[in-house]
Amino acid sequence: MDADTERDFVAFVEARSHALFRMALAMTGHRHQAEDLLQTVLTKALRHWKDIRGEPDAYLRRAMYRQQVSWWRQPRHGREVSTDQVPDRLGPDLTERVDLSVALSDALRRLAPKHRAVLVLRYLEDLPDDEIAQLLGCKPTTVRSQIARALARLRILCPDLDTLAIAETHR
Repeated sequence: MDADTERDFVAFVEARSHALFRMALAMTGHRHQAEDLLQTVLTKALRHWKDIRGEPDAYLRRAMYRQQVSWWRQPRHGREVSTDQVPDRLGPDLTERVDLSVALSDALRRLAPKHRAVLVLRYLEDLPDDEIAQLLGCKPTTVRSQIARALARLRILCPDLDTLAIAETHR
């Protein structure tokens, strides 16, 4: 790889790594898995950087989605995240909004992978239906129906979301 290509890649990663990590975190639901996903995809992108310079964001989003799907299809063993410390528990002094955020994160983890993917692409990446459909290899109408189903399931898994929406409109 020549020095110009490497500088171009490094500059892109420095500028976009936060947004790409946020997307990976939303797709996986776990920090360590998100780091692995992003690192895997960036490693692959580096090898093909000359070919993808024109649309690197779209390429990386599609690559992350495909890599995550590939991992979903693998057997479940080995997915635990080891730690040497017991995680902190929520204390009673935390606000309702933080509690809701934790409940929402838990509910998102419990969604089907495809449902989580369409919600991430729509609400976190702010992509239109046509682009989501292209990334997922389906029709825009399928994207809309998947989003509707995902939101319905999310409301069941996290009923406090409706309470927050009502409270936000009355403020």
